[in-house]
Amino acid sequence: MDIKDCIIYEKTIPDHPAVYDDFPENLLPELAEYLKSHGIGKLYCHQTEMFEKVTSGKNVVITTSTASGKTLSFLLPVLQDILKNPLTRAIFIYPTKALAADQYRAIAPYLEYFGENRIVAGVYDGDTPVAERTRIRQSANIILTNPEMVNGAFLPNHSKYGFDFIFSNLKYIVIDELHTYRGAFGSHLANVFRRLSRVCRYYHSNPQFLCSSATIANPVELAAEICGKQFALVDKDGSPAAERGYYLIQPPKIMGKDDNYYGQVRITTVAAELLPELMDEGKNFIAFTKSRKNVEIVLKETRDHLVAEGFLGTHKPEEISGYRGGYTPLERKQIENQMISGELMGLVSTNALELGIDIGSLDTTVIVGYPGTRASFWQQSGRAGRNGQTCVNYLILENQPFDQYIAVEPGWLFEGKSENAIVDPDNLLIELAHIRAAAAELPLSLDDAALFPSLGE
Repeated sequence: MDIKDCIIYEKTIPDHPAVYDDFPENLLPELAEYLKSHGIGKLYCHQTEMFEKVTSGKNVVITTSTASGKTLSFLLPVLQDILKNPLTRAIFIYPTKALAADQYRAIAPYLEYFGENRIVAGVYDGDTPVAERTRIRQSANIILTNPEMVNGAFLPNHSKYGFDFIFSNLKYIVIDELHTYRGAFGSHLANVFRRLSRVCRYYHSNPQFLCSSATIANPVELAAEICGKQFALVDKDGSPAAERGYYLIQPPKIMGKDDNYYGQVRITTVAAELLPELMDEGKNFIAFTKSRKNVEIVLKETRDHLVAEGFLGTHKPEEISGYRGGYTPLERKQIENQMISGELMGLVSTNALELGIDIGSLDTTVIVGYPGTRASFWQQSGRAGRNGQTCVNYLILENQPFDQYIAVEPGWLFEGKSENAIVDPDNLLIELAHIRAAAAELPLSLDDAALFPSLGE
């Protein structure tokens, strides 16, 4: 099977240069000094716009492309506030532990530069040891955590263990990857924030919300539904982008000797043939599959191909690894580090790596089966080309109605907008569970009927 013969559609999105702005006038000189010392002489226009909107007191949601420097966009105003007032507290909420740990690595240089007595940060999740938790509660200005911890640790214990001090001084709540909170998950999170707003009111704090999201059709509406506040939008992207190539692959048909059609070659088989070719070309890649099972199938079949090449092959089976839920935190850390250091050429992953975890410089993505939404498609293909290099993205189409529609109408995928993200915070079953939790945190009063519409019933 020659993969090149299976390509049914090609598209190239040209590169575009960066749009820069000068540092905002009200940026602290020492922050400007830090940026200059790290080779950042100017900010992208969206970073400046976000800084100005946040410092003027607005809740902001930013939706620029992947790898456009969104972290710096919400980090700068928060750091500025902490340097001015060391009592300031900020909670950064990430959907996965791996992403929180990755973002902590991104913040670490600031902590080293300004020192322990100016800025302290820590990751507070299920893997955090007890002594470290105590240190974070007592002294951390920035706490990186996930929705489960806010729901299960922060809110129920708001009056003890030092959480009361955190809530009293809470200035910022940062929600990264906002688009992941849709459907039932988003509806739960919206109710968690309703409870959080009660607790903050009790401690006389009124935190600002800063959200970042992938491109979805309704970022402002989603942010307002989840956080219960009005939002300003930053969507003019100032980051540069390299040229990107897209190829749609239709697996070959299986024809019997009687010339009857017996379906298509499995997409996992096509992927397992494509990946060794990419390795021979010296490409660093990530392949996304839809299930944990498919991760293992593609990984095993690809390694079998590499073994079959024997001493004629240039690459070893150990140069490709899987990545999915079910691995221990230690294994996942090891795989991420091997990828960053270049020991691995490629990963086969579930959508666990769709979010902005930095796993070194990739120049190719292979998406094994359409992921179901345009937002996911752009997120996954956005993993490659983050270092400004030209990149290539392959989409292998499954024998499913949706994938085959894309084969006939590829323009739908490339020209259409991303979908709306829908949440329903007033779902009665979800809301009732959170009303019980809210009653345990603080006694319910008539004022809470505005927060929980079903409370009257």
